[in-house]
Amino acid sequence: MTRLERFQKELTARTDAALITSPQNQFYLSGLHYDDGYLLILADAAYLLADFRYIEVARREADPAFTVVLVEKGMNKTVAELIGKHKAESLLVEEAHMTLAAEARLSAAVPRISVVRGATEILTEMRVLKDARELSAIAAAQELTDAAFSHILEYIRPDLREIDVALELEFFMRKNGAEGLAFDTIAVSGSASSMPHGVPRDRKLEKGFLTMDFGARLGGYCSDMTRTVVIGKADDEMKRLYETVLTAQKSALAAARGGVGCKALDAVARDIIHGAGYVGCFGHSLGHGVGIDIHEAPRLSSAAPQADLLRPGHVVTVEPGIYLEGKYGCRIEDMIAVLPDGSIRNFTQSPKELIEL
Repeated sequence: MTRLERFQKELTARTDAALITSPQNQFYLSGLHYDDGYLLILADAAYLLADFRYIEVARREADPAFTVVLVEKGMNKTVAELIGKHKAESLLVEEAHMTLAAEARLSAAVPRISVVRGATEILTEMRVLKDARELSAIAAAQELTDAAFSHILEYIRPDLREIDVALELEFFMRKNGAEGLAFDTIAVSGSASSMPHGVPRDRKLEKGFLTMDFGARLGGYCSDMTRTVVIGKADDEMKRLYETVLTAQKSALAAARGGVGCKALDAVARDIIHGAGYVGCFGHSLGHGVGIDIHEAPRLSSAAPQADLLRPGHVVTVEPGIYLEGKYGCRIEDMIAVLPDGSIRNFTQSPKELIEL
């Protein structure tokens, strides 16, 4: 059963039609990358609505199960005409993507149709479990990200700026095949490394920790990894902090498998960090899902429901960290998948023992 057929099966149990407006879900269902059109899906039909800018690529690259429609009178008017053609009485929309203003304009265009929310819920549950093709795309994206890390280790010099390191990582990934970045690259050093999502600065690398969090987008899918290295020499306190993070990460990876609770896995790493005396210094979750979006379900978090378990097809990050405000911080992140037999595949092959540059 194709993704479209699976979605249509879920759709018919709830409503007559669905309007997909987010670029991510449009790509997931149709295979086409574009960001200014709609998918209109019914039980027995599927339309891809595109204007003149995208019509050629849509006809060439979209899943042939979709009928490509050139929009000339406006998206909502075209939707209204197609809904009328199929005599649909209700329309499901993406509640996490469509703004209230867009929903109001749509409702005005289809006044006799009941516009209901719920498409996001269906697609989130579909996308959370990756198939073999998706895992292959994620593996390729991470392989490129690993290569970028090997490159940057040879590139880093003390006279570089943080922004130089970030830009070189980005340039390497794009030059070697990335469609784009998975997210804004983080490269922060010294005192700035205490900020988990610090922004690279226009200043020379400080001695001490340099945390680099980066990823590529390849085949429509994201990679995500973090490595922390040392500019200069690490003192005993820095070594202890780094080893605590590394032990927490390795322990969580060893405990990961199908059927383990997302909350319980977070606790494996968090208990080690707290036990080492760093209570209050690991303020984010252990990890998150990765796929078409850089942040997807599930979450490995102390706030995750007890019922949330790792399942075959989940792809998640494992990224504990310790951050001492105003002083420095460290994070180590790998990306893993749960395989059909419940075992774990680690996509990330970059070294993570302490590196001093």
